[in-house]
Amino acid sequence: MKPFILLATRAEDGPANEEYELFLRYTGLTESELRRVRLEAGPMPELDLDDLSGIFVGGGPFNASDPIEQKSAVQRRVEAEFNALLDQVVARDFPFLGACYGVGTVGAHQGAVIDRTYGEPVGVVEVSLTDAGISDPLLAGIPPRFDAFVGHKEAMRSLPASATLLASSASCPVQMFRVGTNIYATQFHPELDVNGITARIHAYTGYGYFAPTEVHVPLAAVRAREVLHPSRMLRTFVERYAR
Repeated sequence: MKPFILLATRAEDGPANEEYELFLRYTGLTESELRRVRLEAGPMPELDLDDLSGIFVGGGPFNASDPIEQKSAVQRRVEAEFNALLDQVVARDFPFLGACYGVGTVGAHQGAVIDRTYGEPVGVVEVSLTDAGISDPLLAGIPPRFDAFVGHKEAMRSLPASATLLASSASCPVQMFRVGTNIYATQFHPELDVNGITARIHAYTGYGYFAPTEVHVPLAAVRAREVLHPSRMLRTFVERYAR
């Protein structure tokens, strides 16, 4: 089997390694089958799409909507690298699944309006599939309404003409979309379980997602409802695209 690749941007080793472990667990892939590239550590290597089965993108600290003068040199480099990669991915309709930062990368590439209108605090929200989502093969076996973990400062305000809306929530209209047939992005985190998001809350205390003195609030929010279904799409992505 040709490997999949996980493009990651988390600078902290703890959250970065845990994210990789979660992707391994819920995709069912081994480390040799899911290769990781930490883009915050160095330039994106040249990727030959013919040598890959598909691409995953994890979450991260970068906000596409930040003013350019506030973006670090690393963020500007990573955004330029993603833009160049997505030129190829979109042209070939190559299998791609971006979790959370997928909205910032694919959305920005497709000309979406991304801002802080629909940011969501760390917690669990009910996500509803659209008719297109119900019939999409990546979401097979996932109920029309399901709970998912979220926590993001920015989101897509309007869907570009090239995209198909697959899922929405009351607080964030674009929770998942597809470009072409094989390119997906989610605002929620399909890779997370309650232990993973609990560790992430502790790792990112002080990053502006919640008041550091009120860490108990998101911790309670992510434990309030059981999240069962989103991770299924990671295994389905592998089953569909492994070659």
